[in-house]
Amino acid sequence: MQPGRIIILNGTSSAGKSTLAKALRTAIGEPFCYYASDQLADAGFRADRRLAPPDERARFFDGFHRSIAAFAGAGNDLLVEHIVEETVWWSQLQTILEPFDVFWVGVHAPLAEIERRERERGNRSIGEAAYHLKTHDYCSYDIEVDTALPQEGVLSAIIEAWRNRSTAIR
Repeated sequence: MQPGRIIILNGTSSAGKSTLAKALRTAIGEPFCYYASDQLADAGFRADRRLAPPDERARFFDGFHRSIAAFAGAGNDLLVEHIVEETVWWSQLQTILEPFDVFWVGVHAPLAEIERRERERGNRSIGEAAYHLKTHDYCSYDIEVDTALPQEGVLSAIIEAWRNRSTAIR
């Protein structure tokens, strides 16, 4: 069995990762599974905050990162949406995912646009998006995109870079 390939969309909250991931999954024309830590959290996977140990969040993300490798190791192609919040997470992902064909997409939007989206969503703490901009300080990418630009151009750029990557296994 051939290991799965991984496309990781990384960027701050409200940068447009979810919208981009769903559109990319359709446009890429390959059988990618969509995977995000929010799917687990929204389904109630995380421990009850009142009972959780102090390191629950760290354990959750350690497990999430390892699960990416587990799914890819089972042969699943993954489209992963993530906010790599800490330098140590970046290092951990580099180590865990080293055996795989991983393609990193830096997802950006102008701060004013991110803050507008954050306010309109209504389910985020104001300022959270600006705080997460630090992710781009220590991550490196195969391509970076601006989701404030027309979506079809952003999708075309990602798909072209994906198909022309030097590490393509398939």
